[in-house]
Amino acid sequence: MEKHIFKYGSYSYEYYLVRQERLTISLIVQPSLRIVLKCPANCSDEKIQKFLKNKWKWLEKQLLYFRKFKNKNKKEYISGESFLYLGRQYKLYIKKVEKDDVKLKFGRILLHTTKRTDNKKYNKKLLKNWYGQRAFKIFGDQYIKVLKNFDYDFETKLIIRKMNKRWGSFLNHKKIILNPVLIQAPKECIDYVITHELCHMKYKNHDKKFYDLLKSKIKNWEEVKEKLELRFL
Repeated sequence: MEKHIFKYGSYSYEYYLVRQERLTISLIVQPSLRIVLKCPANCSDEKIQKFLKNKWKWLEKQLLYFRKFKNKNKKEYISGESFLYLGRQYKLYIKKVEKDDVKLKFGRILLHTTKRTDNKKYNKKLLKNWYGQRAFKIFGDQYIKVLKNFDYDFETKLIIRKMNKRWGSFLNHKKIILNPVLIQAPKECIDYVITHELCHMKYKNHDKKFYDLLKSKIKNWEEVKEKLELRFL
């Protein structure tokens, strides 16, 4: 999946291009306002641009429609809402008790709070802390597992840090950064991001050597990457 820019008059759109074995071109606008264009593997850039220009009115209409609901879909942090964790949706259940606590139980996220159950700000804080704790544990476990697939003779430090448009990053062969939002995605996606960044420890650029190494570690990395970016970003 590649990120591109489509310009039409004074308008500019960021979209993701997916080349695959198919006969037609399709355009998708997701509720998150992400634009995804799927096309045949050998489709020319000219044909893609022509398709986008023909679809411009439809594209604007879809974006306008989803913008109306974007703010309405913000989390309220109340009982009954669904939250993603490791690729699955869990309903939130809030109860007032004598000790703050959040845990997974009976297929739900149970949030125990010492405040009022309708204290959305406090509920959000408790849930955010829980996500952070789970990210620290899960990311650490998966990192150790994935690292065993590499024969690196140096140590790297794992850091969890919020990033706006990236799942992960690496710094000077010493640090790998993971976005805490990644805890919402399945473990196979977490493993992919860790593997991707570890491959950068050997090859800085996204060249053939890099992708050959990545494919040797995860044969279906493109499928996993698409699942991650289409569903969880």
